Amino acid sequence: MKYTSHYSVLKKECIDLLSEKAPAGEVSFFADLTFGGGGHSFEFLYKNPLFQVRSTDQDPDALSNGYLRIETEKLSDRIKLINTNFEQFPEIIRNHSPEVFLNGGFQGILMDLGVSSHHFDEADRGFSFRFDAPLDMRMNNKSEDFLTAEEIVNSYSESGLKKLFEDYGEEKNAKKIAVKICEERIKQRIKTTKELENIIFHCYPKEHRYGKTNPSTRVFQALRLEVNRELEVLTNTITQLIPLLKIGGRLAIISFHSLEDRIVKNVFRDAALGESLFVEVLTKKPILPSDEEILNNSRSRSAKLRVLERVESKKLKNKYKQ
Repeated sequence: MKYTSHYSVLKKECIDLLSEKAPAGEVSFFADLTFGGGGHSFEFLYKNPLFQVRSTDQDPDALSNGYLRIETEKLSDRIKLINTNFEQFPEIIRNHSPEVFLNGGFQGILMDLGVSSHHFDEADRGFSFRFDAPLDMRMNNKSEDFLTAEEIVNSYSESGLKKLFEDYGEEKNAKKIAVKICEERIKQRIKTTKELENIIFHCYPKEHRYGKTNPSTRVFQALRLEVNRELEVLTNTITQLIPLLKIGGRLAIISFHSLEDRIVKNVFRDAALGESLFVEVLTKKPILPSDEEILNNSRSRSAKLRVLERVESKKLKNKYKQ
């Protein structure tokens, strides 16, 4: 299946920030842990012929189209696309890419979280309630290691669904929706996106059904996060990536909702307080897309970019500075 057109959010900001300290005239290694349509990965390659990229993705469509693009552009000697969840990336790099560490580590690592436009636009993936499709939502829809959204909706207890919708969707009507799902699945298994959307829709008061945000948005978000273990994987991965950076190397993470951004902010803060590896958080406030970018791609409006840098030693605080 062809990977649909994908807009790389905050592309210039990411490439500039991560490559800013790359030494002139030397090979530098970069990692793009969410390859998707390849926008960020290839931008590194276009920026400097000495840049090398190691990318990951677990989506079969992204991988097949990525391999084809790499071959077409004759760049296989500069970019390696690895079929894996980014949680396994640190181990894979340590075991199979000694060239990165001979170079001192990565100059930059990028994580662009969330779901690509392709997932929302491909009806049969089940990410969007715009289409009537099977409730799947797996990033890697060939893997049986993850429950599908259909399995979660039809097997979790009422209290489990309520907690999921509250914690991962911040859904105010979580209890009512959970109760209704449990009632409906007794009559008939809930199998499609439209069936679930219809249940959620009628759990909302009539005056709130046609607002700016579709009533199903938060529940679908919660299910996607649960299916792919996104917050768990994110939390586990960030601290493992910092040792892969060379001194002066940077880690940049783009998040798209408050749950992700809160994790990134807190893990960055804790890392900066650490006493083994030293890092400095470069973004006291997240970098946001420009008005022009939001105009060109409305899906980028919720993006937040945070960046940290690995440093040789901690900055000494001036106790006399007010």
